Amino acid sequence: MKTGWKILLGLVAVLLILAIPLAGSYNSLVNLDEQVNNNWSQVENQLQRRLDLIPNLVNTVKGYAAHEREVIESVSSARAKLAGAVNDPESAAAADEELSGALSRLLAIVESYPDLKADANFRQLQDELAGTENRIAVARKDYNSSVKEINAAVRRFPTLLIARLFGFDSRAYFEADEGAHTVPEVEF
Repeated sequence: MKTGWKILLGLVAVLLILAIPLAGSYNSLVNLDEQVNNNWSQVENQLQRRLDLIPNLVNTVKGYAAHEREVIESVSSARAKLAGAVNDPESAAAADEELSGALSRLLAIVESYPDLKADANFRQLQDELAGTENRIAVARKDYNSSVKEINAAVRRFPTLLIARLFGFDSRAYFEADEGAHTVPEVEF
């Protein structure tokens, strides 16, 4: 009977020795996954902030540039698309690119209205929007950094075994559209 207990205790000890690193790998993957979720949430927060600012910017410009309806409508349409791209980095990236292009055209129109550029409300909105764009860039960078970490972890051995066992997958990076590499054309 003593031999049976020794074998049982030996098996339990071996299982514990194997379980500790497995638990550590699992916990590490959970932490990385939560970091990605948190960073994506920050991207969404900043995109929402921009979505909230845009109607104020558009309404201010409308007062000065009522005949620039097409550009104003394209900003509103792009804003709606971005608002609908929830929890999907790829759709959000495409909608974000469209909105950035529409905002660029809107701000180019502003150049034709010196009174608008001098308006304190417009300047404040423009500063808020510029600050938000910077925050979005930082949030995207942080998100992509956390995606890099989890993607590397789920591909490394032996963590990939735990990742597959518990359903941890690679995550999608927030990527700019192909058109983002083209310099926007601004005409006056």
